[in-house]
Amino acid sequence: MHAINARFAGALIAITAASVLAATPARAQQFTMKLSLPTINDVVHEYYKALKAGVEARAGGRIKLEIYPANQLGQLPAVVEGVALGTIEAGSSANGFWVSLEPRFQVLDAPGLFDDILHGNKVVNDPAIRSRLATFGMDKGVEILAPGVYSPMMLLTHKGVRTAADFQGQKVRTQGGAPIQVEPFKKLGVLPVSLPLGEALPAMQNRTIDGMIAGVAPFTAFKYYDIAKPMTYLPSTTLVAPILVNRQFMKSLGPELEAIVREEGRKAEVLFTDWNVADIKRAEEVWRKNGGELITLPPAEAKRYLDVVAPVATSVLSVNPKVKDDYEALLAAAQKYRQ
Repeated sequence: MHAINARFAGALIAITAASVLAATPARAQQFTMKLSLPTINDVVHEYYKALKAGVEARAGGRIKLEIYPANQLGQLPAVVEGVALGTIEAGSSANGFWVSLEPRFQVLDAPGLFDDILHGNKVVNDPAIRSRLATFGMDKGVEILAPGVYSPMMLLTHKGVRTAADFQGQKVRTQGGAPIQVEPFKKLGVLPVSLPLGEALPAMQNRTIDGMIAGVAPFTAFKYYDIAKPMTYLPSTTLVAPILVNRQFMKSLGPELEAIVREEGRKAEVLFTDWNVADIKRAEEVWRKNGGELITLPPAEAKRYLDVVAPVATSVLSVNPKVKDDYEALLAAAQKYRQ
């Protein structure tokens, strides 16, 4: 009898231990979320740092966020593919590179849509627009974690662009190869070249391109002022760099961790307003201190620029009915937040 009781007790202990071990992984499951960006020490980098701090503080060791700046996980086309496949959990890129996954992203690059980054942030955070953006890339396995209204669009050239006529004949790296990134510039006489950010620096050094388009922060972070000095603000044109996340990864986290990532992501978006404005001003000062020139087109030339590129953008964005619908919704919201 004692032997039977002993065996029963042993079996009960074994069953209890097995139950504990089976339950433990559900709580202690370790997820890794890799966060890729092509730049460094800019608003996206700060966003990632805030996201990492907020999520890890609340998740109790169940998820680790790893930040990989300056293209450490590959050039932008590879990162875009990685986020879609889930080999990279989240990535930031100039908007044009996401267009290869989802044509609807084109609307965020329309010239004349956003007056500046603060206006742009108001538009993309309009509840109806935010809901619309949430569906971008849904059937490609990705979604927007943060819209990433990043910077005034800047054109760095060796010779300087001071009038609409100065665009003529310039071989310029664009922020993507989709029609919305190239056709408006072709109308100005530009010869567009689509290059990832990491390949643009040597191309500028070797003068295989005459200029390139990016935000002011990357130009200063990577010391482009050692290569070229004149940087021109493209009128009413904003560089958007959405941060996208793999949808399957988000679902794999389970409801609690997924909610934590989304909540901390929204909290961190505050950096895209006041912090980003201050950082852009800081970057402009760094540019000037290193002999760089910042050029604003005179009002008549700015109007001439927009009169050329805006109709082209409208034409490009009207080809696909869904894209046209998105564009019209954004235009209406942009007008709303100008009032």
